[in-house]
Amino acid sequence: MGLRKKSRRIARRHDPLIPDKNMEGGARLCLSFLRIFVCCERGLTVIEYEGRVFRPPSEAYSLIVQVTIGCSHNACTFCDMYREKRFRVRRLEEVQADFELARAQYRRVDRIFLADGDALMCRAAHLAELLRYLRKRFPECERVASYGSPKSILTKTQDELDELHRLGLEMVYLGLESGSDEVLRRVNKGETAAEIVRAGQMVRAAGMKLSVTAIAGLGSAELSEEHAVQTARALSEMRPEYIGLLTLLFELPTPLMRDWQEGRFYLMNPVEIAAETLVLLENIDSEGSIFRANHASNYVNLAGTLNRDREAMCSRLRAALDGKVRFRNEAFRAR
Repeated sequence: MGLRKKSRRIARRHDPLIPDKNMEGGARLCLSFLRIFVCCERGLTVIEYEGRVFRPPSEAYSLIVQVTIGCSHNACTFCDMYREKRFRVRRLEEVQADFELARAQYRRVDRIFLADGDALMCRAAHLAELLRYLRKRFPECERVASYGSPKSILTKTQDELDELHRLGLEMVYLGLESGSDEVLRRVNKGETAAEIVRAGQMVRAAGMKLSVTAIAGLGSAELSEEHAVQTARALSEMRPEYIGLLTLLFELPTPLMRDWQEGRFYLMNPVEIAAETLVLLENIDSEGSIFRANHASNYVNLAGTLNRDREAMCSRLRAALDGKVRFRNEAFRAR
C-alpha cells in the first residue's frame, strides 16, 4: 500500500469512530471512507482503508487495520457489509506498514482490532507472526480482537487456537445469527448450528473471550418460535462472555431485502419481535454471559447479566407487550 502525502490536517484518533460504551457484543457499525492520518518525517501520510470498514461497538476506540479484505463467505442473504469486495488476505508486509504508521502517531494503543470481516481466515502461522510483531511493537496493548467466521475457526486445530491466544489474540466476535438449521439454510449462512456452536466452544477452550451475535426476526413469523428456542439452545451450549442481539433491518439492497420487497419474506413488527425475544430469554441458560440488546436496530433496549437479570429483562419485554414501554420509533432505528 503506497503512502500518499496530504496537505491539510491530521485527523484526531477518534474522529472517524462511533463510540458505544454500552455494549461489548458483536453488533456491527460502519466506518465509511475511514482514514488515519499520520505525521512522519516525510510529511503527512495516510492509511487508506479499502471500502467500508465495520467493527463492533466495543472496538470504537481501537486501532483498526485491515488484515484481510472483505468476508470469506460473503453470501449471507441478509448482509450487505462486504458485497463490494472480493475476499483476500493482505501480505504481512503491507499490514505491518500500516501498523508502523500508526506506531509513529500514537504513543499508546490500548486495543487493536484486526479487520475485515474474517481476519481469522489467515493461516495460523501468518496470524502468529503478526501477533508476535504486535506484541513487540505495541507492548502496551491490552487486547487484540477480531471477527471470526465459523469456517475460519474450524479450519484451525485447537492447538493453533491455543497458540494464537498465547500470542495475544484475546477476543473473537462470532456470528451465530440463528440456532435453527432451517433459518441458517434459508439465509445461506454456510454452516449448521452445531458447527457454529463447536467453533464457539473451541474459541472458549483456547482461553479467548467470545462475543456472539444473533438476529431477532431472521426466521420471520413462520419460524419465529423455532428461531428463538434453538438460538437460546445454541447460546446456552456456547456460554459466551458476551451476547449481542440485533433486530433484522433493511437499509441497503440484499437478497433477503428483495424477497421482502417482492412479498416472499415477512418482516416482523415490534410486537412480534418483542414476543420472540421473550421466548429466547425464557429458554436461555448461559450463566455469567453479559446480554445486550441495546443496539440501534432493537425496538426495546435490554441489558443485563445472565442468568441473574433474565427475569428483569423478561419483565421489561412483557411491559412493552402490554403497552407500558415504548418501542423505538422506526425513524431512529439503524444498523
